[in-house]
Amino acid sequence: MIDPLAEVVTLLQPGARFSKLIHGASPWRVSRSDAGQPFYCAVLEGGCRMAIDGHEPIELLAGDFVLIPAAYGVAMSSLKPPPPGVETEAPVKLGNGEFRIGAPDNPIDARMMAGHCTFGSPDASLLVSLLPQIVHVRGEQRLATLVQLVRDETREQRPAREVVLSRLLEVLLIEALRSTAAGTNASPGLVSGLADSRLAAAIRGMHEQPTRAWTVVELAKEAALSRSTFFERFNRAVGIAPMEYLLTWRMALAKDLLRRNEGRIAEIAERVGYSSASTFSVAFTRHVGRPPTQYAREEQAAANGV
Repeated sequence: MIDPLAEVVTLLQPGARFSKLIHGASPWRVSRSDAGQPFYCAVLEGGCRMAIDGHEPIELLAGDFVLIPAAYGVAMSSLKPPPPGVETEAPVKLGNGEFRIGAPDNPIDARMMAGHCTFGSPDASLLVSLLPQIVHVRGEQRLATLVQLVRDETREQRPAREVVLSRLLEVLLIEALRSTAAGTNASPGLVSGLADSRLAAAIRGMHEQPTRAWTVVELAKEAALSRSTFFERFNRAVGIAPMEYLLTWRMALAKDLLRRNEGRIAEIAERVGYSSASTFSVAFTRHVGRPPTQYAREEQAAANGV
């Protein structure tokens, strides 16, 4: 059986960028801006507060894990933050990827593992749009173990380090996303859709048979729901309409096939559900902004360093 979540994470091609261990001594506050980079944080001891991209702050406690597939602004503070207007000194580098933040004379009362990963896919923004904006998991020991493995591998220069880190991050992402799916607090996206057994049947159908001439009525039948109920439920859970999701997934597959030079345009068109090369080219150009032939040529040239 096709696993839509694993397919999306695999196409994202996650890789390691950096991670650090933060020792916090209350009170403290830090903020940073990131250009849509994937960010994760695991609280090992104590707790902190985090606000992402204008969302309401959330309280994180020991054992909590947060993943933001595309972060633009992250603000963090101790559970009891400094008074307004009081600046926190810059973090002090302790060496070996460890930092201390907060009042130098106060005891350390929180430890966090935070880091960025990269998504190697040139199509990352499209794939990330299928994921929740924020993933918050509480009390999952498996995640804590995976985070520790990522940290250990980041610090050591062992053979095949990048390969191991990529695999660990794939597992970490899938574990975090499916842990969220088991809960009730997933924000709209693929994970939330897969948490609904009726919608999951339709989503799996789209992934298993992307070439099928799906309609909303046929997808509703897969979900054993009426057309109107399915349409409304899918929009609410996934955040986009069913046919928009199908188009997004077909375009992600098409881009991957074009980058890897997996056949002529007509063959790729057929493999992603289009009856003719011309129909596919029109849809692809409208969605991507470049004709498929140009996209393939430019992506392959970039991959070859031309």
